[in-house]
Amino acid sequence: MSAKPRIVIYGSEYCTYCTAARMLLKKKGLAFEDVLVSMDTAARQEMESRSGRTAVPQIFIDDESIGGFDELYELAQSGQLDHLLNSSAATVEQ
Repeated sequence: MSAKPRIVIYGSEYCTYCTAARMLLKKKGLAFEDVLVSMDTAARQEMESRSGRTAVPQIFIDDESIGGFDELYELAQSGQLDHLLNSSAATVEQ
């Protein structure tokens, strides 16, 4: 039985790129934690501290920052997202 990687999206309610990232992950059948930073100063500070960036979305797979929607989309298109998710699950399982 393989453990699924923890996916976290830091985003806002009205961000089209955040919505697109959520939709892409849902389409792939992936569960994720959705951290809304627009009204939560502590969550925004956590996002900025973890990613070094201020723009949303910021997406993490386990503790690895993969960037925003553009990076997520590129990973999905190239097949590297599936590889990253499978590698992450294998690492967790060991």
